[in-house]
Amino acid sequence: MAVESPPQAILLPGGVLPAEPAYGALVDALGARVEAIAKELEVYAAEQPPPGYSLDLEVEGILGAADSAGFDRFHLVGYSAGGAASLVFAASHGHRLRSLALLEPAWSGSEGLDFSERALWQEFFGRIVSLPPEEMMPAFVRAQLAPGVEPPPPPPGPPPPWMARRPAGLKALIRAFESSELDLGTLRRFRAPVYFGLGGLSNPDYYARAAKRLARVFDDFALEVFEDRHHFDPPHRAEPDRLAASLCALWARADASGQQ
Repeated sequence: MAVESPPQAILLPGGVLPAEPAYGALVDALGARVEAIAKELEVYAAEQPPPGYSLDLEVEGILGAADSAGFDRFHLVGYSAGGAASLVFAASHGHRLRSLALLEPAWSGSEGLDFSERALWQEFFGRIVSLPPEEMMPAFVRAQLAPGVEPPPPPPGPPPPWMARRPAGLKALIRAFESSELDLGTLRRFRAPVYFGLGGLSNPDYYARAAKRLARVFDDFALEVFEDRHHFDPPHRAEPDRLAASLCALWARADASGQQ
């Protein structure tokens, strides 16, 4: 009797925390039942983002990681900036995916934005990206939280060495979002199941509206709301067991359906 192979998944982090600390709790919760790779974003591959950085570089990185691991068709999980890269990958290489899980993607295209969303992106493109690092990070955090939600306190002690790369990397990501286009026509033909994890305390003009727009794009779209979570207290860190169960259910359904 053939032994069923475990699901194969690539996990992309956001623009702040590196992949290992971002996904350590989730990888532990998934355990041996999943072959999971927590992959760093390409924007942080060197001390400075490469000139002309775009999300195409992240797509190339996903392909390289999958091919190196021997993943043919696999499950892709993306949080924040990693979610934006995952959407671009699904549009250009959807045939490689068994499923797509989005944890508050930082960008989901510019088509169909309403007034509140356009105003928010003008805040990012016009003001936040131009602030000095010591002002940029607090503004970056505040813009992604619901009104009245306090930002998380900074961790004690000196900042970790990787933090020095974040202001330049975040600016490169925001500029990449501004200059990119997401092929929604191709995504409307994407037939694998799509999951969206939403924090109830995140800025609704940002993430809840993105979820509603994407629900109109994908045929097989499931939304799960984590009422007590926000973008900087996300479920893969704060509720890894619950998210692991949701992802395993998604992957089992995707693998059983045999979507091509």
